[in-house]
Amino acid sequence: MKLKFFAWVLLLSVCSLTLSAQKQVTLETIWKYYQFYPSYIRGFESMPNSDYYSAKDAKSIAKFSFETGEKKEDILTNEMLQKASNGRLSLDVVEEYSFDDACSKILFSTDGESIYRRSTLSNYFVYDLKNNKLIPVSDSAQGKLNFADFSSDGNKVAFVRNYNLFYMDLQTGKETQITFDGKENEIRNGWADWVYEEELSQAKYFSWSPDGSKIAFLRFDESQVKEFSMTLWGELYPEEYKYKYPKAGEDNSLVDIFVYDLQTNKCEKVDFPREDCYYPRIYWLSNSVDLIVLKMNRLQNRVDFYRCNTQTHAKDIVLTDENKCWIDITDNYYFLNDNKTVIFLSERNGYRHIYKAEFGKTPVQLTSGKYEVAGICAVDFPKKTIFYLSNEVAVPNQDLFSINFDGKKKKMLTDGSGWNDPTFNSNAHFYCNEYSNANTPAVYTLHTATGKKLYTIESNERLKKTMESFGFTTKEMFTFVTSQGVELNGWIMKPADFNPNNKYPVLMYVYGGPETPQVLNAYNSPFDYAWYQMLCQKGYIVACVDGRGTGRKGDEFTKVIYKQMGKYEAMDQIEAAKYFKTLPYVDPDRVGIWGWSFGGYLSALSLFKGEGTFKMAISVAPVTNWRYYDNIYTERYLQKPQDNPSGYDDNSPCFFADKLEGKYLLIHGTADDNVHFQNAIDLVTQLNKAGKQYEMFFYPNKNHSIYGGNTRLHLYYKLTNFILENL
Repeated sequence: MKLKFFAWVLLLSVCSLTLSAQKQVTLETIWKYYQFYPSYIRGFESMPNSDYYSAKDAKSIAKFSFETGEKKEDILTNEMLQKASNGRLSLDVVEEYSFDDACSKILFSTDGESIYRRSTLSNYFVYDLKNNKLIPVSDSAQGKLNFADFSSDGNKVAFVRNYNLFYMDLQTGKETQITFDGKENEIRNGWADWVYEEELSQAKYFSWSPDGSKIAFLRFDESQVKEFSMTLWGELYPEEYKYKYPKAGEDNSLVDIFVYDLQTNKCEKVDFPREDCYYPRIYWLSNSVDLIVLKMNRLQNRVDFYRCNTQTHAKDIVLTDENKCWIDITDNYYFLNDNKTVIFLSERNGYRHIYKAEFGKTPVQLTSGKYEVAGICAVDFPKKTIFYLSNEVAVPNQDLFSINFDGKKKKMLTDGSGWNDPTFNSNAHFYCNEYSNANTPAVYTLHTATGKKLYTIESNERLKKTMESFGFTTKEMFTFVTSQGVELNGWIMKPADFNPNNKYPVLMYVYGGPETPQVLNAYNSPFDYAWYQMLCQKGYIVACVDGRGTGRKGDEFTKVIYKQMGKYEAMDQIEAAKYFKTLPYVDPDRVGIWGWSFGGYLSALSLFKGEGTFKMAISVAPVTNWRYYDNIYTERYLQKPQDNPSGYDDNSPCFFADKLEGKYLLIHGTADDNVHFQNAIDLVTQLNKAGKQYEMFFYPNKNHSIYGGNTRLHLYYKLTNFILENL
């Protein structure tokens, strides 16, 4: 017995020494020295109409074989670019680049200025590889450009400048102005207004016809949209930044669709009456005559596909998709070269699946089952094969499959062990796969379209060794059933020296927004992952639960939130906290919750409605009253406030401030163009009225992401200290 006791003491001593010898994660290692920053493939571009890809570094843009990984040639070297620009440009200032279809020219951008989430003003240049000639796209003195884009023959580039649409003939150098009425906060040609860009996930709204003879574009008249202003601090007299932001129930831009003919130099309006609706996407068919226009009603539960003949001006509805709640607009629309068939995603049977529809006929379902297709990656038209992603193997996973146009010969191309995010080349012969799982950073590998692995490009071995040296604990997946009988997915991270006989505090992370799950078998949010490791080293358990509405389980789970967004989401976070309190190793008096954006909203609502369930909560950049948020997002889930006032008021934290129990920290950036600082001000006002104590911190001139300089380091010190002091 004495020998056994000595052996146990020795073992525990060795374990203790091992743990103490491991490096400790600090906020500086995360946000100052970026020791946990993963490696990515930089400057990777599939080259059009070929089995080659390009990669950029400071020395060259080089051409590589997909099949072998062999470097074939330097397409553009730093010396070539410096010579062509008389020393003014080098590859290290090139931000984004693309090839024309013949791979004879490179279009690239420099000096980018981010505007909103998907728009950037830049200087653009074309490098002619045949003539070793550098061509500036437009005169930089006239202003920077948006969305420069090659025509199919590579001889022209279209772009937006100062809210007007132009194109430049690269052979003659002539610039042609297509529109003349563009004006800030009034008219935008080819460039989406704020709410389209943010909520319909597209900023560029012009498109070359396949033969390069026409350009279709959207014109946004936002002159009657109400203006929002933000104060920018720093000067003697602060500046007011004003832009158009339609809040829930308010008027949108009036949108018209035009087609410009390069031969006649004429713009013709596509004949749609001005209605209270959206035009989320336009697509040319391969005949360069027919334009497909997606028209979505204001409620966002019906999308009509219009075929518009740009010669005869005839138009007809060739397909309609409807849902009793809402329809998600994606880029998963593939039109066949027969000019009468489309492959698309729909949730018409309760789960998101692939359909093929001949215009005017009933769509044929190609995939089926109680799982969701996340997206279509590529289509090999000659082989009639669709490559797509789904969670068929497990809800938190994402795997790559292929299936024929007739719904047969389905094949799984990945191994079902984690998260796959492939990028196919233009002819769908090869793909670069980004694979990770909950505890393994991304590995980039090249494959044939059959799934055969060819070679590894990047394995993130450096980061793996760093994680090991810091003694990272693992993220474990679990499920539990709520008192309402709903099964929820979650992950949990325990201290590396976890002892089931101890009692640990639990910090819950939540996002919880519609169709934005966080419980994924993927290595995402690497900086927060490292921060959670730091908290685990300090003796905390960190966990996350995806409640109803977060998606990946069909409409019954996802769309139960319709017209009452926030109700079931908060209910499920409260249920999750109560579940954790039943675990023998959890201190039931020390459960907290934090989140950002929708997660900040949900952490506040869960605290206020939790009746003492949570000891503390942190909200970063939260919506606190849904009437303050933009109309496309909010009405998609709640309809208009005029039609569903209780859906807004019953689930907005501002109306429950008097229910606050526990410690609460509110953080916001004053220049948040997305979730306005107004939300924080209103919640503070209501908390003050209710006589509640709380903490608040704001970041001057910072947007929704709250970053820049030492901002993130300061922010995470603020978060960490609040947790350590109050949980």
